[in-house]
Amino acid sequence: MLRPPRPSLILFLLAFATLTACRSPQTGEGIRVNITTGETTQQVEVAAGSTVAQAFQTAGIVPRNLDRAEPPLYAVLKDGDTVSLTRVEEIFETEKRVVSYERQIVRNETLPEGETRLVQAGFNGEEEVTYRRILEDGIEVSKSIVKTVMLTEAMPEIMMVGAQSSFTPLNIPGTIAYLAGGNAWIMEGSTANRRIVVSSGDLDGRVFKLSPNGEYLIFTRKSKKPAAEEINTLWAARVKNTEPKPIWLQAYNVIHFAEWIPGTNSVAYSTVEPRNAAPGWQANNDLYRVSLTGGSPRKILEPGSGGVYGWWGTTFSYSADGRLAYSRPDGIGLVDQDGGYLKPLLNITPLNTHSDWAWIPPIAWGADGKSLYYVSHAPAPPPVSSEESPFFDLSAVAFSAESVATMIDSTGMFSYPASSPVNWDGKGQNYQIAYLQSIFVEQSKTSRYRLMVMDRDGSNNRALFPPSDENGIEPQTPVWAPDSLEGEVGGFIAIIHQSNLWLVDSGSRQAYQVTGDGSISSIDWQ
Repeated sequence: MLRPPRPSLILFLLAFATLTACRSPQTGEGIRVNITTGETTQQVEVAAGSTVAQAFQTAGIVPRNLDRAEPPLYAVLKDGDTVSLTRVEEIFETEKRVVSYERQIVRNETLPEGETRLVQAGFNGEEEVTYRRILEDGIEVSKSIVKTVMLTEAMPEIMMVGAQSSFTPLNIPGTIAYLAGGNAWIMEGSTANRRIVVSSGDLDGRVFKLSPNGEYLIFTRKSKKPAAEEINTLWAARVKNTEPKPIWLQAYNVIHFAEWIPGTNSVAYSTVEPRNAAPGWQANNDLYRVSLTGGSPRKILEPGSGGVYGWWGTTFSYSADGRLAYSRPDGIGLVDQDGGYLKPLLNITPLNTHSDWAWIPPIAWGADGKSLYYVSHAPAPPPVSSEESPFFDLSAVAFSAESVATMIDSTGMFSYPASSPVNWDGKGQNYQIAYLQSIFVEQSKTSRYRLMVMDRDGSNNRALFPPSDENGIEPQTPVWAPDSLEGEVGGFIAIIHQSNLWLVDSGSRQAYQVTGDGSISSIDWQ
């Protein structure tokens, strides 16, 4: 007697029958497919179970790397399927194109209202552009820029437009030089007597100094090379000439310091190395001198680390008799110019800015060369660390007494002391110190400031400008007039307020606005 089959065997047989009924035709059975490339369609016969790639091979078609198949190359074909192949090309093309120059309008008060004058002709630049074009079956579907190389920088056209000021002209001693719109100007004898001395439009304001006799001006110009290769270059011009011709001083990458060496026709300067990373340089903490009469620069100080935060840099200051002081984030001292080394005077607690810049203590010699004024970093009550203290004092080193004294408490980190010329007050030689006082003592990094003046010993301290009910001025070094004029109670101090030039009488506190076009960024007075 036969037993009935087991249920599992029945299920297995049913599944096998189903798979057998649904299986693809055996290899060797032919199927026909249509292949379209561009505007051409052809029919080919391939073995059942063939893929798109095998169908192309049968048709003698070789797909390239970028070509696009529909369906994909790995798909298995059935009888009657249609396959398309889109030919994709990638083409790189390079062409040169013109970079149009910009037109800059500079308002100037030396011209009558509405009058114009061309300061600098504009020139187009040229760049090389590489494009990536994508073509599908010979038709462009995309075009994009993959690379641009500047071959020649465009030179902007600078047009001066008259904006004659209604400010009353003032008589002034010596020469005032000022930087406006990337150009150098001077005033001589009167604030109404102005003329342009460098009109290239590329002065960057890093260095802008008149020689002690007011005959020459040194200044830095933006480099035409990429900033990662060269930041700027150092130049001089004889401003007494009607049409000065700038002289390159064989120096470049000058950020923190360049100054006339007293009693000479030479300039001292310090350099940096450009970097792609912030702040854009690595300081060399070196020092060179170069003469206007020619010759190669001569090294005074070898490159050095610069101490704490030395990557930011070191600055220097000459006394009237040619001694040289230095200031860096962790201290101040003197430079032995013959021996080529530093002689530290005071350690200063470096400020931790938690940023990509460092604070250098401002320094200034007294007019008689017997004192060095500087901004010191004062401690803060616990738990604030000494490096993060927000307090800064105005202090002085007296060389004759070999003493250090705090002159004014809590002036702010950007107090920038500046000494007046020596004057006779009936008791002997005397001079004053102008400095800036931060309005918000504990936020002096971002605070605006007020112009102050004191006697050299810190007495007779008083505010000059602006009035207490007006906004303060931006951090800057006050610039004293080289002499006094009849009728002045004290000496004039030049400052920049709202990008205009102001003259303040240190005795009467009377302030005079000199310009109104709002374009001034640097000044000097000799």
